[in-house]
Amino acid sequence: MRDGDGSRRLGAAELGAELGERATLVQFSSAFCQPCRATRRTLSEVAAMVDGVSHIEIDAESRLELVRTLDIARTPTVLVLDAAGRVVRRASGLPRRADVIAALGDAV
Repeated sequence: MRDGDGSRRLGAAELGAELGERATLVQFSSAFCQPCRATRRTLSEVAAMVDGVSHIEIDAESRLELVRTLDIARTPTVLVLDAAGRVVRRASGLPRRADVIAALGDAV
């Protein structure tokens, strides 16, 4: 789905889970990805700390069409969505907790 300004919006239909009230951390992972496990912990902890923020983890291998649509090249890749589902930040690799919290500032 696209907004009037051409930016991509994601919703529960694409992600397989409801968006957070204020923001959503979307993590693309793969089964044998060691950094994905640490990323899952970090994002879950941040989502638990910040009201209205949810964390959705997507298995990249089982959602190849979405991976291609979003141009996900490696795992872990994290998308930060605002309340409307617009992608406001994107990062690949193991994120630091402080960086995730700072990225949420762009979304809420």
